[in-house]
Amino acid sequence: MSHYLDFEAPLKELQEQIEQTQQIGKSTEVDMSDKIDALQQKYAQTAQELFANLSPWQRVQLSRHPDRPYALAYINAISDGSFMELHGDRNVKDDKAMIGGFGLLDGRTVMFVGQQKGINTKMRQYRNFGMANPEGYRKALRLMKLAEKFNKPIVTFIDTPGAFPGLEAEERGQGEAIARNIYEMMRLSVPVICIIIGEGASGGALGIGVGDKVVMLENTWYSVISPESCSSILWRSWEHKEKAASALKLTPQDMKGFGLVDDIIKEPITGAHRNHNEIFTSVKASILNYLKELDVISPKDRINFRIEKFNKMGVWN
Repeated sequence: MSHYLDFEAPLKELQEQIEQTQQIGKSTEVDMSDKIDALQQKYAQTAQELFANLSPWQRVQLSRHPDRPYALAYINAISDGSFMELHGDRNVKDDKAMIGGFGLLDGRTVMFVGQQKGINTKMRQYRNFGMANPEGYRKALRLMKLAEKFNKPIVTFIDTPGAFPGLEAEERGQGEAIARNIYEMMRLSVPVICIIIGEGASGGALGIGVGDKVVMLENTWYSVISPESCSSILWRSWEHKEKAASALKLTPQDMKGFGLVDDIIKEPITGAHRNHNEIFTSVKASILNYLKELDVISPKDRINFRIEKFNKMGVWN
């Protein structure tokens, strides 16, 4: 059953009308195709109007939509089921919130790495809600170094509410693990493409977010802090999360305007959560285009461009 957010209520009503009309047509054996076509046109028009004027907070809500595809869904669709997951950081354990392994992209071997959220309550606990521990970031780095060894490009999928903030994560060096990844990713000799497919929160996202191309899907966010946490710090309450979302300038349009991301991948009219196949096709086509662009650049130049790009970020006098 599809989930609808509060602002998607008009779409829910129209979808119910379409289903009821189809049911009446079946039970009475009356041709209702004209009525159904009219309702579907109205649905498409309403969706276009709704999604054309989304507020930053609405985009945050969409990035967390329960029907939105997660990293494994993208990887399996893009690699046509050839993905072979690799496990463990060779040190502590296998972090289930961070996944990675080799897969084929149109016959070419690629290292896929991503944060995986669970699709139901049990899986969310198993995946720790997509919040990686230090061993998750160390596993990601081990796999990226493996890709570099065999000269294979790297694609990362970012979707996390943040790195895990527990005591045991801090004891095992959460800050050091993320900092090490940022340092090492900056110097990888192979092409690196980072795609924000949902939430891009803080160091949790940065730990696998340094690349030649850093891109966002249309209804995602990327920020140093979530709107709720920002609201609780500034106003001592979560009630101002919408105001915080606007102030944080966390939408793809803001991020591209500031030069913090390179591109925005458009989603289907009703969002990635309503049309998985269309978003998988768009993401795959984008990755292939980025690789074509990056393949002609020498490894030395790629590293220099990457360092230069990240050095230019920020505003100073």
